[in-house]
Amino acid sequence: MVDALGVAVVGFGWMGRVHTQAYARVAHHYPRLPLRPRLVTVAEEVPGRAEEAAAQFGFESATRDWREVAADPRVGAVSITAPNFLHREIGVAMAAAGKHIWIEKPVGLTAEDARAVADAVAGAGVRGAVGFNYRNAPAVEAARDLIASGELGDVTHVRIRLFSDYAAHPEGALTWRYERERGGSGVLGDLASHGVDLARFLLGDITSLTADTAVFVPRRARPTGATAGHSRATGGELGEVENEDYVSCLLRFASGARGVLEACRVSVGEQNNYGFEVHGTKGAVFWDFRRMNELGVSRGTTYQDQPVSTVYVGPGDGEFAAFQPGAANAMGYDDLKVVEAYRFLRSIAEDTAYGATLADAVHSAAALDAMTRSARTGSWVSVDAGA
Repeated sequence: MVDALGVAVVGFGWMGRVHTQAYARVAHHYPRLPLRPRLVTVAEEVPGRAEEAAAQFGFESATRDWREVAADPRVGAVSITAPNFLHREIGVAMAAAGKHIWIEKPVGLTAEDARAVADAVAGAGVRGAVGFNYRNAPAVEAARDLIASGELGDVTHVRIRLFSDYAAHPEGALTWRYERERGGSGVLGDLASHGVDLARFLLGDITSLTADTAVFVPRRARPTGATAGHSRATGGELGEVENEDYVSCLLRFASGARGVLEACRVSVGEQNNYGFEVHGTKGAVFWDFRRMNELGVSRGTTYQDQPVSTVYVGPGDGEFAAFQPGAANAMGYDDLKVVEAYRFLRSIAEDTAYGATLADAVHSAAALDAMTRSARTGSWVSVDAGA
């Protein structure tokens, strides 16, 4: 028997749309899922946007006030895709109202915010999922299995990069993303949060780090109307960019491995250049998000001059079989959010955690806080997710 679960989406920018489309598709890829989402309501404060979303995607109702979602008895689960500064307030309120939550990273502005949401979820006995979507790529899961198998030997070091040009244009609008009180730590929360999650997913906990940050586009024009995504603005009043465009970070892992994490939102010529290189005493594995369904793998016994082979993931890797019948048939970004929706709904149905959880968000946020402290002091800083 298949049960229906009323779901809501709070915040209907691009990511709200992605969550909604994932709910709409999840039963197509996972027909045996015992819990099917029903689009109940959408909340968005920009006038008319919620109504447009309801008309396009089939939500039963629309509202400008997310508090109405918390009070709605039809809603059992909520996607929180609002701006970062609202994550804590909305997340805590939804959990207190007994709603399961699927919340986008970085879950607030600080580790304290992420812990507050995690504690609320635990206290209410509901399920919480977090939008660390890159770990859901079958190639990333295959890389993790390869590392765990020992075929690469002992991991010695990793390099993780997240370079994008979404903020490179000097006419990019001074939206909430560039304000400390509403956007938090800039590219740290936007991109480095994913990098930390990938690092932990692949290699385990980070114990300490040292970081350097910079702002390369210091002033932007304030928008004169509602924005969505990475809008441009001209002619508006100029304001200061308050948070980071760039971060570079050295990492130390509990395993003894070392790492480098670098992220930038103003990298001209780079479009979603995300990936990692993991080296071990016997081999290495390489992944590039722009070639999401393949890995570069070096393994064997030659050590020096050992070749790298291209490996295409297939139905035996991660959730690939739910989308494609054979290797080298491509999956895309939106598919990763369908995987996330599936794991969220499965967690609710089975009352067992699947996929990234609020605990993962707390670990990531603790590392971001440590980066901020390190950049300010110029020193190595311990990463303590339990602090």
